Amino acid sequence: MAGRTGRRPGNPDTRESILGAARSVFADKGYDKASIRAIASAAEVDPALVHHYFGTKDQLFLAAMQSPIDPGQLLPEVLAAGPDGAGERMIRMVLRVWDGPAGKAGVALIRSAMTNDWTARLFREFISTQVLRRAMTELAIDPAEAPIRSNLIATQIGGLIMMRYVIRLEPIASSPAETIVTTVGPTLQRYLTDDIEGLNGV
Repeated sequence: MAGRTGRRPGNPDTRESILGAARSVFADKGYDKASIRAIASAAEVDPALVHHYFGTKDQLFLAAMQSPIDPGQLLPEVLAAGPDGAGERMIRMVLRVWDGPAGKAGVALIRSAMTNDWTARLFREFISTQVLRRAMTELAIDPAEAPIRSNLIATQIGGLIMMRYVIRLEPIASSPAETIVTTVGPTLQRYLTDDIEGLNGV
Protein backbone atom coordinates (compact mmCIF):
# COMPACT_ATOMS: atom_id res chain seq x y z
CA MET A 1 0.00 0.00 0.00
CA ALA A 2 1.34 3.40 -0.97
CA GLY A 3 2.34 5.68 1.90
CA ARG A 4 0.14 8.65 2.76
CA THR A 5 1.01 12.05 1.44
CA GLY A 6 -0.10 15.51 2.49
CA ARG A 7 -0.06 17.37 5.78
CA ARG A 8 0.69 15.65 9.06
CA PRO A 9 -2.45 14.98 11.15
CA GLY A 10 -2.75 16.05 14.76
CA ASN A 11 -0.77 13.80 17.12
CA PRO A 12 1.21 14.14 20.36
CA ASP A 13 4.24 15.42 18.44
CA THR A 14 2.35 18.08 16.52
CA ARG A 15 2.73 20.81 19.14
CA GLU A 16 6.51 20.36 19.32
CA SER A 17 6.75 20.24 15.53
CA ILE A 18 4.91 23.56 15.31
CA LEU A 19 7.15 25.11 17.98
CA GLY A 20 10.28 23.97 16.19
CA ALA A 21 9.03 25.36 12.90
CA ALA A 22 7.98 28.61 14.57
CA ARG A 23 11.42 29.13 16.10
CA SER A 24 13.07 28.66 12.72
CA VAL A 25 10.66 30.92 10.84
CA PHE A 26 10.70 33.67 13.47
CA ALA A 27 14.51 33.58 13.59
CA ASP A 28 14.87 33.62 9.80
CA LYS A 29 12.14 36.11 8.86
CA GLY A 30 11.57 38.10 12.03
CA TYR A 31 8.28 38.48 13.85
CA ASP A 32 6.61 40.87 11.39
CA LYS A 33 7.32 38.83 8.25
CA ALA A 34 6.64 35.43 9.78
CA SER A 35 3.13 34.17 9.05
CA ILE A 36 1.04 31.41 10.54
CA ARG A 37 0.76 29.92 7.05
CA ALA A 38 4.55 29.81 6.64
CA ILE A 39 4.99 28.22 10.05
CA ALA A 40 2.28 25.65 9.32
CA SER A 41 3.95 24.83 6.01
CA ALA A 42 7.33 24.34 7.70
CA ALA A 43 5.70 22.07 10.30
CA GLU A 44 3.71 20.23 7.60
CA VAL A 45 0.39 20.85 9.31
CA ASP A 46 -2.74 22.76 8.49
CA PRO A 47 -2.76 26.40 9.66
CA ALA A 48 -5.90 25.62 11.66
CA LEU A 49 -3.83 23.31 13.87
CA VAL A 50 -1.45 26.16 14.70
CA HIS A 51 -4.39 28.26 15.87
CA HIS A 52 -5.80 25.26 17.72
CA TYR A 53 -2.64 24.73 19.76
CA PHE A 54 -1.50 28.33 20.23
CA GLY A 55 -4.29 30.73 19.37
CA THR A 56 -2.73 33.91 18.03
CA LYS A 57 0.62 34.69 16.43
CA ASP A 58 1.60 36.60 19.58
CA GLN A 59 0.88 33.58 21.76
CA LEU A 60 2.81 31.30 19.42
CA PHE A 61 5.81 33.63 19.54
CA LEU A 62 5.77 33.69 23.35
CA ALA A 63 5.62 29.89 23.41
CA ALA A 64 8.46 29.63 20.89
CA MET A 65 10.53 31.98 23.04
CA GLN A 66 9.60 30.07 26.21
CA SER A 67 8.96 33.51 27.65
CA PRO A 68 8.13 33.47 31.37
CA ILE A 69 6.00 36.63 30.94
CA ASP A 70 3.48 38.10 28.53
CA PRO A 71 4.30 41.78 27.88
CA GLY A 72 0.86 42.21 26.37
CA GLN A 73 -0.62 41.72 29.84
CA LEU A 74 1.98 43.62 31.86
CA LEU A 75 2.60 46.76 29.82
CA PRO A 76 -0.93 48.21 29.54
CA GLU A 77 -1.40 48.44 33.31
CA VAL A 78 1.98 50.14 33.70
CA LEU A 79 1.65 52.57 30.80
CA ALA A 80 -2.07 53.36 30.89
CA ALA A 81 -1.46 56.54 32.94
CA GLY A 82 0.57 58.03 30.09
CA PRO A 83 4.16 59.26 29.70
CA ASP A 84 4.35 61.28 32.93
CA GLY A 85 6.00 59.11 35.59
CA ALA A 86 6.28 56.17 33.18
CA GLY A 87 10.01 55.80 33.84
CA GLU A 88 9.54 54.84 37.48
CA ARG A 89 6.53 52.66 36.72
CA MET A 90 8.47 50.78 34.05
CA ILE A 91 11.48 50.08 36.24
CA ARG A 92 9.23 49.06 39.13
CA MET A 93 7.51 46.53 36.84
CA VAL A 94 10.87 45.19 35.65
CA LEU A 95 12.06 44.65 39.22
CA ARG A 96 8.78 43.02 40.25
CA VAL A 97 9.02 40.53 37.38
CA TRP A 98 12.73 39.76 37.73
CA ASP A 99 12.64 39.53 41.53
CA GLY A 100 9.74 37.08 41.23
CA PRO A 101 9.40 33.48 40.03
CA ALA A 102 9.88 34.45 36.37
CA GLY A 103 13.36 35.80 37.09
CA LYS A 104 15.19 32.46 36.95
CA ALA A 105 13.68 31.60 33.58
CA GLY A 106 14.60 35.07 32.34
CA VAL A 107 18.23 34.63 33.39
CA ALA A 108 18.39 31.28 31.58
CA LEU A 109 16.98 32.91 28.45
CA ILE A 110 19.56 35.71 28.53
CA ARG A 111 22.44 33.28 29.05
CA SER A 112 21.24 31.24 26.09
CA ALA A 113 20.98 34.36 23.93
CA MET A 114 24.56 35.28 24.83
CA THR A 115 25.94 31.99 23.55
CA ASN A 116 23.56 31.02 20.74
CA ASP A 117 23.04 33.20 17.67
CA TRP A 118 19.70 31.58 16.88
CA THR A 119 18.36 32.32 20.37
CA ALA A 120 19.80 35.83 20.19
CA ARG A 121 17.83 36.54 17.02
CA LEU A 122 14.61 35.36 18.66
CA PHE A 123 15.36 37.37 21.80
CA ARG A 124 16.05 40.50 19.72
CA GLU A 125 12.70 40.09 17.96
CA PHE A 126 10.98 39.57 21.32
CA ILE A 127 12.45 42.74 22.83
CA SER A 128 11.84 44.82 19.70
CA THR A 129 8.29 43.78 18.86
CA GLN A 130 6.72 42.55 22.08
CA VAL A 131 8.23 45.01 24.57
CA LEU A 132 9.70 48.18 23.07
CA ARG A 133 7.29 48.71 20.19
CA ARG A 134 4.30 47.95 22.41
CA ALA A 135 5.52 50.45 25.01
CA MET A 136 6.12 53.22 22.47
CA THR A 137 2.71 52.64 20.89
CA GLU A 138 0.94 52.58 24.26
CA LEU A 139 2.58 55.87 25.25
CA ALA A 140 1.89 57.46 21.84
CA ILE A 141 5.56 58.38 21.33
CA ASP A 142 6.32 60.11 18.03
CA PRO A 143 7.05 57.24 15.59
CA ALA A 144 10.04 59.16 14.21
CA GLU A 145 11.59 59.29 17.71
CA ALA A 146 10.40 55.95 19.05
CA PRO A 147 13.29 53.78 17.77
CA ILE A 148 16.11 55.73 19.43
CA ARG A 149 14.12 56.46 22.60
CA SER A 150 13.18 52.80 23.00
CA ASN A 151 16.74 51.67 22.31
CA LEU A 152 18.11 54.01 24.97
CA ILE A 153 15.58 52.66 27.46
CA ALA A 154 16.60 49.12 26.50
CA THR A 155 20.27 49.85 27.21
CA GLN A 156 19.40 51.06 30.71
CA ILE A 157 17.05 48.22 31.59
CA GLY A 158 19.24 45.60 29.90
CA GLY A 159 22.32 46.77 31.77
CA LEU A 160 20.46 46.69 35.06
CA ILE A 161 19.18 43.17 34.44
CA MET A 162 22.66 41.94 33.50
CA MET A 163 24.35 43.41 36.57
CA ARG A 164 21.62 42.63 39.13
CA TYR A 165 20.45 39.21 37.99
CA VAL A 166 23.06 37.62 35.71
CA ILE A 167 26.44 38.96 36.88
CA ARG A 168 25.06 39.71 40.36
CA LEU A 169 27.33 42.69 40.90
CA GLU A 170 27.20 44.08 44.42
CA PRO A 171 25.83 46.28 45.80
CA ILE A 172 23.32 46.60 42.93
CA ALA A 173 22.41 42.89 43.18
CA SER A 174 21.06 43.27 46.72
CA SER A 175 19.90 46.90 46.66
CA PRO A 176 16.28 47.51 47.69
CA ALA A 177 13.94 47.74 44.75
CA GLU A 178 12.70 51.21 45.66
CA THR A 179 16.26 52.53 45.76
CA ILE A 180 16.72 51.41 42.17
CA VAL A 181 13.33 52.78 41.16
CA THR A 182 14.10 56.26 42.49
CA THR A 183 17.60 56.37 40.95
CA VAL A 184 17.08 54.64 37.59
CA GLY A 185 13.49 55.74 36.97
CA PRO A 186 14.37 59.40 36.24
CA THR A 187 16.95 58.28 33.65
CA LEU A 188 14.30 56.23 31.86
CA GLN A 189 11.95 59.20 32.04
CA ARG A 190 14.57 61.45 30.43
CA TYR A 191 15.09 58.97 27.60
CA LEU A 192 11.34 58.76 27.17
CA THR A 193 10.19 62.38 27.19
CA ASP A 194 13.08 64.89 27.37
CA ASP A 195 14.57 66.54 24.32
CA ILE A 196 17.54 64.57 23.04
CA GLU A 197 20.18 66.60 21.22
CA GLY A 198 20.61 65.51 17.62
CA LEU A 199 17.61 63.16 17.80
CA ASN A 200 16.31 64.12 14.37
CA GLY A 201 19.68 63.31 12.86
CA VAL A 202 19.82 59.77 14.28
